[in-house]
Amino acid sequence: MRKRRANRQDLGLLPAEFRILQRLNTPLKIQEFVDAIPQNFERDGQTCLSVREVLRQKRAHCIEGAMLAACALWIHGERPLLLDLKAERDYDHVVALFRRDGHWGAISKTNPPLLRWRDPVYRSLRELAMSWLHEYTNRRHQKTLRSYAGPLDLRRFDPSVWVTSTKNCWDVGFALEDLKHIPLI
Repeated sequence: MRKRRANRQDLGLLPAEFRILQRLNTPLKIQEFVDAIPQNFERDGQTCLSVREVLRQKRAHCIEGAMLAACALWIHGERPLLLDLKAERDYDHVVALFRRDGHWGAISKTNPPLLRWRDPVYRSLRELAMSWLHEYTNRRHQKTLRSYAGPLDLRRFDPSVWVTSTKNCWDVGFALEDLKHIPLI
């Protein structure tokens, strides 16, 4: 399904679920919504929750928040795109991408506020990825960001895999892992 705009039936969402995402009609509103969702600390093991499960459980970590953001963007006619950031001796990160006037921006779910939102001012994905380089440090204060990959267009997956699944969405995570990662340094 490569539709420009996703409707409720395409996504398989319940009316209440769709209304929540439909209200998030700008990237900034999406970012504020994602920020308000409590962090998913995966106390019962690793997760990759679908959009439905994030809304139901009211918790998310980066890839889960990025998929929710991408879904909301798709509802409003933007491509549901993810960018994968790889780190060394640190956590990897996934963000949702959007464009304004030919420039890239990002919506991000994370605990440290420095790794969140990026205004749409970056001419390339490399520039955008580099914007996290300085802040991407581990507890030893080492710069850890090493590469990026994307964009991954979530329209290549059936919405039952990442929007409405009651199981973990590992297929999305594996697809991000399989992308060719471009070194930053």
